[in-house]
Amino acid sequence: MNSDMNADSGLDHSACSACGALQAPFLEARDYNRRISDEIFRYARCERCGLVSLVNVPNDLGRYYASEYYTLPESIADIERGAEHDRYKIEIVSRYASGGRLLEIGPSWGAFCLLARRAGFEVEAIERDPRCCEFLATKINVHAINCADEVAALAQASAPDVIALWHVIEHLRDPWALLARSAEKLASGGIIVVATPNPLAFQFRLLGRFWTHVDAPRHVHLLPSALLRGKMRTLGLEEVLCTTTDVGSLGWNSFGWSWSFANFATPKTMKRGLRLTGRLLAGLLAPIEGREGFGSAYTAVYRKVMP
Repeated sequence: MNSDMNADSGLDHSACSACGALQAPFLEARDYNRRISDEIFRYARCERCGLVSLVNVPNDLGRYYASEYYTLPESIADIERGAEHDRYKIEIVSRYASGGRLLEIGPSWGAFCLLARRAGFEVEAIERDPRCCEFLATKINVHAINCADEVAALAQASAPDVIALWHVIEHLRDPWALLARSAEKLASGGIIVVATPNPLAFQFRLLGRFWTHVDAPRHVHLLPSALLRGKMRTLGLEEVLCTTTDVGSLGWNSFGWSWSFANFATPKTMKRGLRLTGRLLAGLLAPIEGREGFGSAYTAVYRKVMP
């Protein structure tokens, strides 16, 4: 992939948080998705493991999650539509686990939690947004720990058989601490499910800083699947699935083209046209992005090795 930054861009070389090797300047991006500020965000890429990391993480990162970041359902019909959209998630989990305790970290309002509860799991959640926590408790009937420190919150949760992280780890300043604590907390033979953007995606190679899944500054890290596989192995978990062709990952391909194109304009009328153009392009490029490893996101499942 061609870098969007030159080596003399002013970004200091620093050590990778995953492997300790040297990071090199990689790209500069703005908040193209939500335009909350005009600040320039600098990303570096590890020359050994390929981790892409935001260097100048805002101290007030929370302000980049506006109140409309989470849209709560207004009716039972809305809840059911949201649950149907997430059905592929419970289908993946059900291949590797049946019943027991399930903990979702970062569930938003709880579409997947609802499906997991219906599938017979005893469900608990950790969520930063207080409105979502209230919705989970009152509408989804799921206990949610309202906490901005997921690692600390894990101490309050029951020992789960399943931990689900659907597009969460890319948002964390220190994903390694959460994964390590999750591995400790997980029951023997249990699974951790991770879905996250794919930094080796075909779209990223073409769009660079304008790729909507960069989502600066909310996405602090973009993690290669090989790096995550190795990290999980050191924590005593073996990968049993890694794919860019599950229903969810394929959906992020179309989303990526339509929203990346829309970000080139500000008037809503132009955005609508560009989103349509993006969706048409997604259809044309589906044979390429449907190849394993080329998609915009991947879903992986790791099982804790029994002693």
